[in-house]
Amino acid sequence: MMRRVLRSLVAGLSLCVMLSACVAPQTRQVLPADPVQARANDARRGALAEWNLSGRIAVSTGNRGGSGRIDWQQEAGGYTISLSAPVTRQSWQLSGNDRGARLEGIAGGPREDADVEQLLLSATGWNIPVRALQDWVRGIPAPAQEFGPEKHVYSGSLPASLEQAGWTIEYQEWLPAGTDRPQLPRRIVARSGDASVKLVIDEWSLDSLQEASE
Repeated sequence: MMRRVLRSLVAGLSLCVMLSACVAPQTRQVLPADPVQARANDARRGALAEWNLSGRIAVSTGNRGGSGRIDWQQEAGGYTISLSAPVTRQSWQLSGNDRGARLEGIAGGPREDADVEQLLLSATGWNIPVRALQDWVRGIPAPAQEFGPEKHVYSGSLPASLEQAGWTIEYQEWLPAGTDRPQLPRRIVARSGDASVKLVIDEWSLDSLQEASE
């Protein structure tokens, strides 16, 4: 009798542990905990028209990939993204705007294409959604008319993940807000199939952070 009771108790405890293991981490929700604050945060990040970030990037597409330093300068008229791999001492520069893109530093000389994603894919084999990343790195969805609907999952009043255009973007860490800036992402992982882009942002340049409304 005692053995049956003990077995039942152990089984019950095991089930409780299993359930608690499943339930405890559920800190994410579809709607933000504070909708008003979440909308204010989103609006401030969305208003940043010009910015600069620097950090580290790792890209993987199936059996191809690479990692290095990244410096991204975004202006109202376009972008300039500099990539460098300290191990191989290679460096590339991708610049572009709504009319097309140019990639420099690759074998065979610079390449140009009207489609920046196709340019990167053909030159490096990397699948990187550059145009959408301009918004995703700020923690906001890309324009729905071009990239389709999006789905947010929140942690508190900040996005924990975002799904759009076949990609899932996880916001793993945020930098605290400052007097002259909103909270901005520090660690981002974007995945689509076997393609992934991982970003660790060491610095958002405050000198070039200007809100479009100013």
